[in-house]
Amino acid sequence: MNPSESLLDATMGYLQEREALFAPAATKSSEAIRRRVEESPDLRAPYSRDSDRILHSRAYARYIDKTQVFSLLENDHITHRVLHVQLVSKIARTVGRSLRLNEDLIEAIALGHDIGHIPFGHFGESCLDAICRREGIGRFRHNIQGVRFLDEIEDLNLTLQVLDGILCHDGESRATRLSPLPIEDADPFLEFKNKIDAVQSEHPAVPATPEGCVVRFSDTIAYIARDLRDAAEVGLIDGFSDLPEEIREQLGTNERDIINTLTIDLMETSRTGEDCLIGFSDDIGSALNGLKTFNYRHIYEHEKTRGQDAIIRKMFLAVFEALHEDLKENRSESRIFTDYLDAPWISESYKNEISPAGAVRDFIAGMTDRYFERVYTELVLPRKFESYRIETIGSSDSRRYT
Repeated sequence: MNPSESLLDATMGYLQEREALFAPAATKSSEAIRRRVEESPDLRAPYSRDSDRILHSRAYARYIDKTQVFSLLENDHITHRVLHVQLVSKIARTVGRSLRLNEDLIEAIALGHDIGHIPFGHFGESCLDAICRREGIGRFRHNIQGVRFLDEIEDLNLTLQVLDGILCHDGESRATRLSPLPIEDADPFLEFKNKIDAVQSEHPAVPATPEGCVVRFSDTIAYIARDLRDAAEVGLIDGFSDLPEEIREQLGTNERDIINTLTIDLMETSRTGEDCLIGFSDDIGSALNGLKTFNYRHIYEHEKTRGQDAIIRKMFLAVFEALHEDLKENRSESRIFTDYLDAPWISESYKNEISPAGAVRDFIAGMTDRYFERVYTELVLPRKFESYRIETIGSSDSRRYT
């Protein structure tokens, strides 16, 4: 049911009044760009509509069983991807509100920023990247994959500003200050495609909006201290007291204080006038990069975290090659068809254009950790039957499994 004209007018009037209070650099709803014009009236602002589309996407639903850092660990208190995304959204909207930026745009970027992550986190990404390069289909990057899930595979017709923020989120970067680089080409989606190609070729990408910059730094704030807490939970470190003294002095001695210090510094250092700059002060930025170094050394590259990498790499190879063979041989009973290509939410244009290796890449990239393990088990282990009966055939006994 379409809203009445009076309700629509009142809502649009309120949105215009609210956006009149935005900072000069903030992204207005009137600037939203989509591939296809949408004529139907809607009470939601464009970026709010994008948030809803992301929330209702299949890719978003799969956040629930994608791990953050510790993949092969049974512990209900360890952070999963869906919780991380919620934390990023909360921090980024708090920062955006203080800087008078567009919170609707911030929320949409934050909710979608990690949708391209695959089973077993960043190590899984490196495994799939190696396979993709071997197959000649380009490097695999989870930020590019996130754009592909939402823009190509599910074809949600999201705004360019949201897709750009997802592409450029890169929370692992050591940059501590950013000035947005607006997309100004007469054909903005062509310029965006060139930007994707640049990221594919290992060139750093800067968000086109200050809201995208805020999400990028909020991503770092959300994971950097939470990963320390998780590492203490599983016994990799004793606690925040293991941090170097200079980091504890600058950032704090617990998760809450570190998040608070980084968030407030980001608010106080950033400026959203005509000379827009989003980032941290020199001292806090330096301490943050020191904390990243500590986390890599004591958490992400720890032998206990990386202890089963060889097994995981073999799993990725086995799953990719088996599904690729199923697709080339057109085995319609394979999960590559039943659970992916034959699904009604896969766009026809995608199915017509994607290569076999590309389709397998996308299918694996969308899997949750648990589903990936199940597919691997089905592909490499003998099938177990639910019951058996013994029949006598001729004069000899033989077992027949049914």
